[in-house]
Amino acid sequence: MEPDMKKEYDLSKLKSRRNPFARYLKRQITIRIASPTIDYFKNLSKETGIAYRTLIDSYLTDCAEKRLKPLTRWEKQIDR
Repeated sequence: MEPDMKKEYDLSKLKSRRNPFARYLKRQITIRIASPTIDYFKNLSKETGIAYRTLIDSYLTDCAEKRLKPLTRWEKQIDR
């Protein structure tokens, strides 16, 4: 006969606290990435044996931690 799970695992009397690692959890988003960029990371994935999504996440995390900013030059549009 199985023990009463509610009595055996009753955690209601324990004091709970927030997960200290919650800020490090990942969340799913949808973004558009250029095909050549995805191909680059997929090829790098084959070389390293690391999943390409993990490589992209790792790279973006590294950029964020180092506070790097993209070197993008936007052309000014002329109003007519």
